[in-house]
Amino acid sequence: MPLPETIAKETDIRPPIAIGHVRLNVSHVPEASEFFVKLGLRQIVQSEQLAVLELRGGTHLVLRTTSEAITPGTNAPFDLMVDDVFATRDTFKEWGLTVSEIEIGKIHSSFTLTGPDSYLLTVTSSHTGGRAV
Repeated sequence: MPLPETIAKETDIRPPIAIGHVRLNVSHVPEASEFFVKLGLRQIVQSEQLAVLELRGGTHLVLRTTSEAITPGTNAPFDLMVDDVFATRDTFKEWGLTVSEIEIGKIHSSFTLTGPDSYLLTVTSSHTGGRAV
């Protein structure tokens, strides 16, 4: 009889590799953490200097305090993906967040969300086609 982990590997249809962590340097970790938690990320660790927030699929966004100036309008080094980009944009706008118009692309539709330290976060439509990720 196969071991349980062997069965799990045989039935798990997700890709075998994921991105574990992405990092964003911010001027004020608690404020930035609160912003991302409001968007729907799950708080794992929180302190004045460091926060670890979990996204769908288990990727962690690591927020760290930096003393370096962050130029307003800097693109974040990652984008966020949602199932319904239109409803998400409407919700963020209702919350009073700064969002751009939605751009319709060949693969993704997307909008820009102004985040902590005036980072520009691209929010895109999902392209998983219903596949487990």
